[in-house]
Amino acid sequence: MDTENLSLPDYYINRELSLLEFNKRVLAQALDNTTPLLERLRFLCISCTNLDEFFEIRVAGLKQREELGSAAPGPDRMTPREALAAIRSEATGLVERQYRLLNEGLIPALAENGVHFIRRDQWTDGQRDWLHAYFHDQVLPVLTPLTLDPARPFPRILNKSLNFIVALKGKDVFGRRRHRGLVQAPRSLPRLIPLPAEPGTPGEEQFVFLSSVIHSFVDELFPGMKVDGCFQFRVTRNSDLYVDDEEVDDLVRALEGELAASRYGAAVRLEVASECPEELSTFLLDHFELDAEDLYPVDGPVNLNRLLRVCDLSGRDDLKFRPFTPGLPAGLVGAETIFDAVDAKDVLLHHPFQAFTPVIDFIAQAAADPDVLAIKQTLYRSGPTSPIVDHLVAAAQAGKEVTVVIELMARFDEAANIALANRLQEAGAHVVYGVVGYKTHAKMALVVRRRGEELRRYVHLGTGNYHPQTTRVYTDYGLLSADQSLGRDVHEVFMQLTSLTEIRGLKRMTTAPFSLHDRVLELIEAETAAAARGEPARIIVKVNALIEPQAIRALYRASQAGVEIDLIVRGICSLRPGLAGVSDNIRVRSVVGRFLEHSRVYYFLNGGDELIYCASADWMERNFFNRVETCFPLTRKSHRNQVKADLELYLEDNTDAWELAADGSYRRLSPGTDTSAHSAQGALLQRLAETC
Repeated sequence: MDTENLSLPDYYINRELSLLEFNKRVLAQALDNTTPLLERLRFLCISCTNLDEFFEIRVAGLKQREELGSAAPGPDRMTPREALAAIRSEATGLVERQYRLLNEGLIPALAENGVHFIRRDQWTDGQRDWLHAYFHDQVLPVLTPLTLDPARPFPRILNKSLNFIVALKGKDVFGRRRHRGLVQAPRSLPRLIPLPAEPGTPGEEQFVFLSSVIHSFVDELFPGMKVDGCFQFRVTRNSDLYVDDEEVDDLVRALEGELAASRYGAAVRLEVASECPEELSTFLLDHFELDAEDLYPVDGPVNLNRLLRVCDLSGRDDLKFRPFTPGLPAGLVGAETIFDAVDAKDVLLHHPFQAFTPVIDFIAQAAADPDVLAIKQTLYRSGPTSPIVDHLVAAAQAGKEVTVVIELMARFDEAANIALANRLQEAGAHVVYGVVGYKTHAKMALVVRRRGEELRRYVHLGTGNYHPQTTRVYTDYGLLSADQSLGRDVHEVFMQLTSLTEIRGLKRMTTAPFSLHDRVLELIEAETAAAARGEPARIIVKVNALIEPQAIRALYRASQAGVEIDLIVRGICSLRPGLAGVSDNIRVRSVVGRFLEHSRVYYFLNGGDELIYCASADWMERNFFNRVETCFPLTRKSHRNQVKADLELYLEDNTDAWELAADGSYRRLSPGTDTSAHSAQGALLQRLAETC
């Protein structure tokens, strides 16, 4: 089959629909009775947060393309209108399942375990009195109820904020009839209110939704008029930022202005209480310039992700995953400093099974070491309060040369990154905002240290962000190395990021947007040629997303040649496995478990001289062509053996794994009657327990 045939749209899954399929797999964790109860609630909240972001970015983009009359955006050739219709069909079912699970599954199960969500019709007289007082003391002073008329037009509604549309009867104080009112709940108010413990119920937790409190006492906001109904609603807006960084003089100031405007971007979705009358729903749709297919009635609070607060209840470890203490690689145990350990041999870290602490110590020790002259680091997402940034600040204040490449355009972390950049600059660090037009997504740190008369480079390269919180729940690899060839490569990449000069002759690393895509295709083609010669050929790829058409076509050709291909793709996958004559030899699975699978690993048999790369890049157009990414080989045989064994664990998983079918659907795997259960994450935790 020739290359042109491999471009047929039937061979590609729509990326938006594939992303919704991933969210279904996340929700399935919340539906799984074997998952601890509060963790099930957490997965439900994550599925809701994911869906919010999906509408804010993906649906918003499709709506823009539809308005502009743009052509079909992807290799599946689905038009924006077709994609939006398919999304509507899938998303309505997903939302219905989310709320049915909450109301019929989680709330009753949590109540049986002493965690209660008290509905308005269940309040005792004492609870009503307490909540009434709470309303007057804590809620009423910050509310600004509005009746709508020409002098009081519909106010600007903040993205994803909690609001109430109120049906009114009667006349206002000036004798004019009023029909509608509006109440906005400020974000300063907690959406979940803990009730005081009642006598005789030790260990019991009781909560009331803010929406229930406002609903119960809303009539006190409109004295003299009759409240005929009060219905919560929430609007989701386009949150994708657009800054023409080729034109602006000051990227930070332009981005700050765009951040403020993005809170009031074009509306893309309206959620309303399911009992809201059609007349009020239509009124809201008209105001936000939305169509009926943009309306999502919900049977419960419109902002389920606020329930995450309950997941962090203290003292309820019995309802959570069993805690564990991350381990340390043997090479770090007993070493006086990170530099001593890495001088002896490279150290491979596998988070969260192994601690992120060595990476923090790497920067901390560099900041304090008088022999360290310079530190360079990229920051994509590091969190608003990062110990790594603290150490970089200390290093700069101590007079070391500190250079930090901060990606200001990291989606939803823009404000935090601006604050970090300002703090680092005030400490005397050199701060660079990446490359105009290209996000800097690479994860790397470089330390230049004097050892005797020699200057040595020490590096950390990873597949995940320098974010201490996410390293506890994301799976990622990191490499600490004193390999001077690798150090020179990292130095060259930093030079390019700061001076925008050409890199010549990297020895170990491959980078995007320059050589990574070509290298990936070259490696696939080498396996294809081996299979065509009748030699064994094998490819294993573990990424978060796989949608780049040229890479997919190369994998199709490899499959046709007989290469055995296993793809472990957590989220979006546009490749269709199991197509006769096209992808017979390709298997695709997604693993969704306790930890978010985030590592990017590329394996090639290479005639028996196995090649294994770790990278910051998924196989997407943006990663190959519009981002600065790094890919590095594992040169130590022990490291390659470890990562290959890890990959095999994921390929054996029949507990948390889902298998992709040619039609784009996923089937959860389960052990058969004569097969034992295998969980990759469980096995990695068990290995940790056995080595600690």
